[in-house]
Amino acid sequence: MNLRIIATTVLLSATLGFGLVTTVNAEDRPQVQQLLQTRQGAGLNLSGVNLSGADLANVDLRGANLNGANLSRANLSGANLNGVNLSNANLDSANLDGANLSVANLVNASFNEATLIGANLNSANLKGADMISANLKDADLFRANLNAANLRGANLFKANLNAANLFGANLYGVRGANLTNAAGVPR
Repeated sequence: MNLRIIATTVLLSATLGFGLVTTVNAEDRPQVQQLLQTRQGAGLNLSGVNLSGADLANVDLRGANLNGANLSRANLSGANLNGVNLSNANLDSANLDGANLSVANLVNASFNEATLIGANLNSANLKGADMISANLKDADLFRANLNAANLRGANLFKANLNAANLFGANLYGVRGANLTNAAGVPR
């Protein structure tokens, strides 16, 4: 194989980052510019976008598609994420305090060490989600699907888990949880 082609391939891979070739940077999407300027993003297709560390406090993303997005360390406090698709998204260490995630698709999303204090997760689908050491104090998880979710070490103090599905969930080291009316909890 031609040495120039190999060198170009290695340089291109190093520049783009291994495994990040499919991630879309924020500056590459007009929808992201619209969101950042107007704080309105209801219904936008932002799948795969990289908004790591972005300040998105109080934005309106109702019904938006953020499948596979990177929102690690982002500030989404007070954001309206009702009905949003965040399946396979990275929200590690994100601030979602007071955010509305009701009826959201959060399947296989990662919320490790995220703060969701007072967040509304009513009827959200968190099947297979990673929520290791997440702070869900005062969160509303009424009718949430937490089937096979990993909640190891999470803070669930005063969280509403009534009618939540916890079948197969990892609850090792969970703090402050009232699991009285949750489904799938060994009695």
